[in-house]
Amino acid sequence: MTGAEAANALFVATILTYAAAMFAYALEYAFDKRASKAVGEKELVAAGNAVIDRGTSADSADSGAESAPITPSAARGAGRIGLVLTFLGTAALAASIITRVVYTGRWPWGNMFEYTVGVALAGMVTWLVLVSRGTVPRRLGLFATFAVTMVLGTSVRVYTEAGPLVPALDSYWIIIHVTAAIAASGILLIGCVFAILHLIKRRYDRQVSDGKPIRFPLNIAERLPDATALERLTFKIHVFAFPLLTFGIFAGSVWAHFAWGRYWNWDPKEVWAFIAWVVYAAYLHARVSGKSMKANAPWIAILGYAVMIFNLTAVNLVFDGLHSYSGV
Repeated sequence: MTGAEAANALFVATILTYAAAMFAYALEYAFDKRASKAVGEKELVAAGNAVIDRGTSADSADSGAESAPITPSAARGAGRIGLVLTFLGTAALAASIITRVVYTGRWPWGNMFEYTVGVALAGMVTWLVLVSRGTVPRRLGLFATFAVTMVLGTSVRVYTEAGPLVPALDSYWIIIHVTAAIAASGILLIGCVFAILHLIKRRYDRQVSDGKPIRFPLNIAERLPDATALERLTFKIHVFAFPLLTFGIFAGSVWAHFAWGRYWNWDPKEVWAFIAWVVYAAYLHARVSGKSMKANAPWIAILGYAVMIFNLTAVNLVFDGLHSYSGV
């Protein structure tokens, strides 16, 4: 087996492992009675920088379990298996990237496929840090693994065989600029997931308060943490990621100066990266600008990631520019 084949095998193993983890998390999310009994109270309780999942006692959680196809204790066991699988999948993904590096003898961010895989790794590492610190309930791994699996599945559409870098990318700046951009994109992916969950939970709470019927997809919010805590966590993630995004854009402009003689060239990817930066700056401003603006801030955060996706996909595949290195 060649290095490229080994990297591809590890990549496929990663997707399968994350899919299995997602199923295990789904069992915990659906059948752990502690989650449903926590409705109406704050599950995520700020304690300095940490956040804990209060839930209810195991005894009360297990009451009435006879009628469920899976007992709450078995559901929690599935959640623990899901977490182990998440660690294994992330290790396999990192090993796939490292194997590709060894095989090609270069930094692994040389095309659109490799960039997308890097974003998935950064996103899942972010999630594992959050759950390992007790910042979020383990069962929310259902949504994190779903998002990352979708990213990896999409990356298959732009798969590129491992090979040498194009001459324009053969620079140490690829380590600085692209790595910062990948890290920021992966962290913001998880931030976007929490922004979406916050909006779903907020809408669910409003429907319950108004006595209106709860239908799909709002009914999944019954076992989500408190909306306020979800919003606060969304903000913290974006505050952490925004400087990385800023640095990535700045490093890119410096690289452009050395490569093309100008710091700014009005290239489509440059323009849309700046638009994303402006949207995220608007989110942070809205978040601290009053109650009405704060209520709309999560929508701005989601718009920011939509712009990031547009910049990664449409700009790479449709527009011609100086950054035409997708490899597709």
